[in-house]
Amino acid sequence: MIIMTAMNEIKRTPLYQKHLQLSAKMVPFAGWEMPVSYPTGIIAEHAAVRTSAGLFDIGHMGLIKVAGDGALNLIQGLTTNDAAALSLNECQYSVLCNETGGTIDDILVYRLPMLYLVICNAVNYDKVLAWLQQQAKGRNVSVAPYENYCMLSLQGPEALTLASQVLNAPLTSLGHNHTLWWKDIIVSRTGYTGEDGVELMVAKKDIDKIWDQFVAAQAIPCGLGARDTLRLEAGLPLYGHEYDERTSPIAAGYSWAVKLTKSDFIGRAALKKEAETGPAKKLVGIELAGRAIPRAGDRVVDSRAEKIGGVTSGTFSPTLKRPIALAYLKPAEAALGADVFVEIRGNPCPAKIVAKTFYKR
Repeated sequence: MIIMTAMNEIKRTPLYQKHLQLSAKMVPFAGWEMPVSYPTGIIAEHAAVRTSAGLFDIGHMGLIKVAGDGALNLIQGLTTNDAAALSLNECQYSVLCNETGGTIDDILVYRLPMLYLVICNAVNYDKVLAWLQQQAKGRNVSVAPYENYCMLSLQGPEALTLASQVLNAPLTSLGHNHTLWWKDIIVSRTGYTGEDGVELMVAKKDIDKIWDQFVAAQAIPCGLGARDTLRLEAGLPLYGHEYDERTSPIAAGYSWAVKLTKSDFIGRAALKKEAETGPAKKLVGIELAGRAIPRAGDRVVDSRAEKIGGVTSGTFSPTLKRPIALAYLKPAEAALGADVFVEIRGNPCPAKIVAKTFYKR
């Protein structure tokens, strides 16, 4: 059950009390009150995911079911990837675009028995639901919240083994981007950390019990802070930072999820043109030489102090032990290995352009 506070209508996941019992630091995020960290701290939580198994409450993510004879045609007409290529119990990364090729949201599309399931970012849930429902009008398809389930994520090198033991489920042979419906739990081998792991769609009435079982099995509770440092090390985009309605998946480096050869979809013409002429900006990785930490909005400049782009996300990498950032640059200035400067609090800090996937397991 989603709980609403009277004062500001902030939402809470069904695990809110569990987080308080664990003395989590709670913060507002995309209209939700979520744990940013637990007493062990972000660095320890990050390390747990890189070395063992970390447990995340991702009950804020939006779950939307698309069902009916027209479900596939609707999804094909709105998303960049090819949902027709999905086998039963498989999922794919995709993007919802507007007519100019900008990103409404980046999503996961699941093909499940009797329905398709769209998982979107919490910040965009209302927008995505309304967009899908608007586009579904007059078609033989229904679009509605998938209200009885919410999500957990178990990530790390020990995650698959641990989930198999806790759930008593045959998960070790589960393929990447495939799902298993197991005792009213939908298990998918997906994640947002750069590690192996699973994401679980669990009935809200059972979520406390499943959470407790994983914690008892030594999964380390992790908050939004570690989730952000992990995804940034893996070079994964976050809506509002690397994606927005003026930024295409091609500019963000996700051309592989744009299938221009499939039937027409909203944004296809603009994306086709961008693919042919090249994007106006390119997402790159940046590693800094010093200890100053770059933040979103910091300018990236060349040796003449002329702006060539801007940082979208930045942090100190707990794994690499150095500051890193994602940034959009002018394509002509985005060569790997090139030296640049990031202006942090007015100071030009030496940096180098690198591949945006900083960490690979």
